[in-house]
Amino acid sequence: MLIHISEEQSRSLISTELAFDAVRRAFIAAVGPDANSFPVVIAHASDPQNRFTIKSAAGSELAGLKIGAYFPTNDARGLPRHVSTILLIDQESGKIGALIEGSAVNCYRTAAADAVATDTLARQNAEVLTLFGTGHQAAYEAEAIARTRPLSRVSVVGRTPSRAEALTLKLRGMGLPAESAEPEAAVRAADIIVTATTATAPLFDADWVRSGTHISSMGSDSQGKQELPPNIFARARLFCDLPDQSARIGEFQHAAHGAHLTAIGAVLSEGATGRQNDDEITVFDSSGISLQDLYMAKAILDAAKLREG
Repeated sequence: MLIHISEEQSRSLISTELAFDAVRRAFIAAVGPDANSFPVVIAHASDPQNRFTIKSAAGSELAGLKIGAYFPTNDARGLPRHVSTILLIDQESGKIGALIEGSAVNCYRTAAADAVATDTLARQNAEVLTLFGTGHQAAYEAEAIARTRPLSRVSVVGRTPSRAEALTLKLRGMGLPAESAEPEAAVRAADIIVTATTATAPLFDADWVRSGTHISSMGSDSQGKQELPPNIFARARLFCDLPDQSARIGEFQHAAHGAHLTAIGAVLSEGATGRQNDDEITVFDSSGISLQDLYMAKAILDAAKLREG
């Protein structure tokens, strides 16, 4: 029988802690011998400006896919632009075993990927976060990072001053020490840099990045997208969720051919080395993998069962 979890239900069950644990387990599973992440399908609806992406995967326990839609025409209807739906396959019948409406879940999942990587790679004494991006996802990123390090400052950098100020006020309302900032000053002061944008060109100069900084690129998930200056890669150690995908559609499509990319799951499972000293620059690219969605769906289903008693 198909299990259906509505958006309202999943929103009531999701939490930063649940997402962090689920994504961490997904990263580790992604480097296991039974993991398969299949090619990403990037498509559009009848109106070409309305796009959707299909990411699918299978592991030792779970198989399924996520459909992530971006419909800017929803603005006129007063609806969110982003919609996410996760489908788990019943591996005995091939039918859909569970359907989870997960737009809020996806926001937590994306931020959790950032938080897991930052917790693993950032210096232990990191306390200044610089956040590029003022969209819906940005607040989730800041909240998740704040759970991994005690932040003394959150510098918000946006193209539109009014949007940057609005996000700053929102973060302050969440108890975070946020302030609007100019790009160069914010990058030079940062211990952690997070980019959560739809950019197609570098957001800052590599020379502004000081030794010991950790950088997470969260927005590059298709060909042509770009948030980071490529010349930073030669000065840094490079990590990602899935190396092949990152080099194809993630931020590291702009890295030199043959650049060494380490899956974050390999670090978490203690098979690879993470940060080696406080002077290293580390870069994490999150192009988004379906196993994250499948593990998030499983966590939501488990939480729903516990709530039912």
